[in-house]
Amino acid sequence: MIFRQLFDSESSTYTYLIGDEATRQAVLIDPVLEQADRDLKLAAELNLTLTHVFDTHVHADHITASGVLRERTRATVVAGVGGARCANVQMRHGDEVRVGQLVFQVLATPGHTDDSISYLLDDRVFTGDALLVRGNGRTDFQNGNASQLYDSLTRVLFGLPDETLVYPGHDYQGRTVTSIAEEKQHNPRVAGRSREEFIHIMENLNLPKPRKLDFAVPANRACGHTTPLPQGA
Repeated sequence: MIFRQLFDSESSTYTYLIGDEATRQAVLIDPVLEQADRDLKLAAELNLTLTHVFDTHVHADHITASGVLRERTRATVVAGVGGARCANVQMRHGDEVRVGQLVFQVLATPGHTDDSISYLLDDRVFTGDALLVRGNGRTDFQNGNASQLYDSLTRVLFGLPDETLVYPGHDYQGRTVTSIAEEKQHNPRVAGRSREEFIHIMENLNLPKPRKLDFAVPANRACGHTTPLPQGA
């Protein structure tokens, strides 16, 4: 397996390029529109053909490159049920996606948004904003639900083997990877917390609205096709 973790500094988004060494087919997970050229250049340098683009959810803080990448490569866009209708395939819990000889298992992990899914590949899971390093996604917009996210974390993701590596959709402190065991023990929002305690924490974060929320969400429901961002936004 060929694996690269890429970063967008404006949104602190991680994008993952994963390729099958046998077939040279590859997938990009959560690509950012402004980084499409960079990502395609890297794939070409590694002699990979982009056949799939996975989004973990409809993002609120950046524009996905899924639509642009599909136009340029004819890649299949994969998303969760209830998310972007423009996706070629909308996946449910337990579905599988094959990229060459690589088999990704889809895990429904709603709560941050109602369409959030994670992708499990062998010893690693790509969790989008559901589970972060020592944190988790907020639940105060896009049909977010703290109780639902608690179940996604404790019943779905924490049900994976402890040694499973967790690759998040974002990190704001330069951390690149964690593990299920670490988060079960050290995640301050959920480790040892009851459902009620978790909900209370999530309801009292008092976070500012994402700067691009009103612009990014409708754009991402259209796979990133949009008009230019208004000046000063």
